[in-house]
Amino acid sequence: MSAAREYGLNDYEWPRPPEGGWTADDLDRLPNLPPHTELIDGSLVFVSPQTRFHLRTIRLLEYALLSQAPDAYDVDREFSVKLDRRNRPEPDVLVYRADADTGPHQTWHHSEAVILAVEVVSEDSEERDREAKPRKYAAAGIPYFWRVEEGNDGLPVVYTYEIDPATNTYVSTGIHHDRLKLTVPFPLTIDLTAVNRRPPVAPPSG
Repeated sequence: MSAAREYGLNDYEWPRPPEGGWTADDLDRLPNLPPHTELIDGSLVFVSPQTRFHLRTIRLLEYALLSQAPDAYDVDREFSVKLDRRNRPEPDVLVYRADADTGPHQTWHHSEAVILAVEVVSEDSEERDREAKPRKYAAAGIPYFWRVEEGNDGLPVVYTYEIDPATNTYVSTGIHHDRLKLTVPFPLTIDLTAVNRRPPVAPPSG
């Protein structure tokens, strides 16, 4: 029995790639794609449901970066980045130049606007997040990259990288447990042990 038949998808028409594969712009035109579909080397990549660790780590990093980023930058979660014609991945969290915001109907950022891409590794994305995506982010000139793994204690471990402009590859700048304290891309401190706490949200004024 095929997987499609097992899950009741025998009548579903899967997208058939054109010769040469899909392009980054096709993601905005293909109907009925699952949420968070990515394009890697012209192929569509579908993601598995998130684990609680994945979800809460993204939340922790998004709130921390938003609260500490200078006004010149903004933060998005799970928003795709066009690296080139055949690659449009979706980092779990990204920091980009605020002036690159083109409005409410924007569906992707250009890699030139992104200063930090963050991937939280999950079981089905290990190879992509550890190898393929960092290579592509570096080749596209994104200055900083974080890879986040689940530690033995269930807390996030953050591996930080900075691009070497001479080789256009990432160089490791640290492995961070419990507390992430950096001066680039801007000064920030993140308590990684707070991953399961609710982020502070101010009540509405008035």
